[in-house]
Amino acid sequence: MAIGDLDAELAMETADALGARPGGRLLGLSLDVTDTHSFEDFLRTVETRLGPIDVLINNAGVMWVGPFEEEPEEAALRQFDVNVHGVLRGMKLVIPGMRKRGRGHIVNIASAASKVAPAGEATYAATKHAIHGYSTAVRVELRGTGVHVSLVLPGVVDTELAVGTATGPTRRLTTDQVADAVLDVVLRPRFEVFIPRQLAALTRLAALLPGRARDALHHLLVPDQLAALSDRSVRAAYEQRTRTARLPEG
Repeated sequence: MAIGDLDAELAMETADALGARPGGRLLGLSLDVTDTHSFEDFLRTVETRLGPIDVLINNAGVMWVGPFEEEPEEAALRQFDVNVHGVLRGMKLVIPGMRKRGRGHIVNIASAASKVAPAGEATYAATKHAIHGYSTAVRVELRGTGVHVSLVLPGVVDTELAVGTATGPTRRLTTDQVADAVLDVVLRPRFEVFIPRQLAALTRLAALLPGRARDALHHLLVPDQLAALSDRSVRAAYEQRTRTARLPEG
């Protein structure tokens, strides 16, 4: 297994820590998902040292939180570059080889924001809706090829990306919970995996409700991040870093 990150040193440290476990064999490599050559180099190194890629997990993502009209243009562009085009780039580079071998699995880490759109996360939600739509279409194209496409849709995860944000009625998730869900979907492929599971029922219910009832349910269950983020400064350092293309997305 290989881990790619803009922060190559962090990727190597993580790989070393995980690789110390029984049966561990991990590589930590530099990867900028917004750069095709970087992605190609990453994949080439992995295939040279570990063999054909059977599973690609697209996990890179950034998020800006605040009123939509105050969002800097570079922040919006950065979110689409990482969250959307980074995922598309990985899929386009990896899937041809998987299809040729007749096996493979793409796991895109999306978000519950693929189904709902919290106030204060307009662009982020738009990027996750885009990934849901793209993955849905590609899955249809790959039907019968032996290549699976899956979406993992967590609620709010306890990472720097979500600092200062609210979770709504669900608890803040740990990264281990997301990792467990990813492993489970790799072992038992299916298209959508919500974390926690009750999010699936809620989004399906919302889709069946008439407009006013759906709006009322959204108001009750989907956190208003504008209201939650009373102190914008708590996200300042993270958001400044994510505007800089050569620093970690977090």
